[in-house]
Amino acid sequence: MLFASTSDRFIHRKNINIMACSELEDLVQHINDKISSTRRILELRTIAKDLDKRKMLLKIGQDIATTSGLLDQLEFLIERQKNSLSCLKDLEEFFLEDLRHGRHLRDNPPPHMPRKGHSTTNSVAPSQGGSTEAPMTQDNLPKKAQRNLIREMEYITTQEFDSIPQYMKGRVTYSQLNAVVQSINTAVKGKYSILQQPAKALSSTARKLYQRFKEEETKDTKGQFFVVEEDLREFTQLKIDKRFQSMLSMLRHCQRLRELRGGGLTRYILL
Repeated sequence: MLFASTSDRFIHRKNINIMACSELEDLVQHINDKISSTRRILELRTIAKDLDKRKMLLKIGQDIATTSGLLDQLEFLIERQKNSLSCLKDLEEFFLEDLRHGRHLRDNPPPHMPRKGHSTTNSVAPSQGGSTEAPMTQDNLPKKAQRNLIREMEYITTQEFDSIPQYMKGRVTYSQLNAVVQSINTAVKGKYSILQQPAKALSSTARKLYQRFKEEETKDTKGQFFVVEEDLREFTQLKIDKRFQSMLSMLRHCQRLRELRGGGLTRYILL
């Protein structure tokens, strides 16, 4: 009788599921599960009539409720960890992109970037004794070393290049402008390396250059480092044209040099 009553309820409530069953064994298993559940409920109702067992059932119910709450918290934590993992994956992509950029910069340094071991105007090589003292600057160098120090023009930074008006830049690129800076520095070093030597120790060709350098100096250039167009032709392959004049205007804008005219010459003085 219990089997018939349960079957009627199943047929009434789960008509769609029964129609979907393709095998009789599945239907029988489903019905048996429902019977087992009904029997279990009847057994619990019988146990609940006993006061001691009812207390135990209530405690089990509380434990089940607590466990259910813990499961909800666990699901929440798992979801939060999934979100954290997604954020970490995004950070990993950013890190890998920065790493690729860094490796590209390491393998393709700009041509104007100082190399390791390259001497600069603000430091000198350490002594062979391996002293740990701070590098000597131009202010605390010996007077003889200061006289032999050749000043160089600092390269243009990207921020400075961006600050140059567009009408002044035209089609000149950042690398092209710094290539001119490098050429001017080459000419300055070539010129003053000759001027710092005794005239008697120079060859006939260098002595002629020495004489010309001295004739081009004035009282306004005393203590200054400067070059003229002839120096650029002598020590570099730089082409002196309108494009070069435009780059000089950009360098003046960035306060890298100033012009001093006189005696039919234009002297480009490093600042």
